[in-house]
Amino acid sequence: MTRHLLLVVSVAAATAGAAELGAPAPDFALGDLDGKEVKLSSFKGKTVVLEWFNSECPYVKASHTRGSLVDTAKRATKKGVVWLAVNSGAPGKQGASAERSRAGVKAFGLEHPVLLDESGQVGKAYGATNTPHLFVIDAKGTLVYRGAIDNSPDGEGQSPKGGKLVNHVDAALEDVAAGRPVKVNDTKAYGCGVKYGS
Repeated sequence: MTRHLLLVVSVAAATAGAAELGAPAPDFALGDLDGKEVKLSSFKGKTVVLEWFNSECPYVKASHTRGSLVDTAKRATKKGVVWLAVNSGAPGKQGASAERSRAGVKAFGLEHPVLLDESGQVGKAYGATNTPHLFVIDAKGTLVYRGAIDNSPDGEGQSPKGGKLVNHVDAALEDVAAGRPVKVNDTKAYGCGVKYGS
């Protein structure tokens, strides 16, 4: 009960200016697949990437097996970036539940936590619309990027707009690491719709 109240309070307090670029990222506390609580604010001082996740979404599958998400998280975490996947699927929806998320972790070889947001409050606070949908938060806790993983809306990296594949998250992380403003900070996410409840 305490954990649930903490989630409601922390998200509700942040939604007034939710997920505005250049503003503090909404704080939250969610359980991982083992029930361990993970709080965003505990990573202050580190760059954080949030990836909206649904292991059964064809775009997520494609991106994690053939596209830009195959190794982006592993490369980023080796450089000290915190990467958190968030599943905002409501109970009974496609890809929702700890079991289905665990299956995705195994199938895609993920090494970062997957957090469960069954109420959808955190996803809505961020304005997450798709899986995958990515958000980069700098070490000061400021939201500096939101949008697609890349410019290839097939999820496979095979049909990049403009002809050249661009990993938007890699580019944003490079800018953050160099102390530069993120050049391309807002793109349109593609993929499955987040499977929110009502």
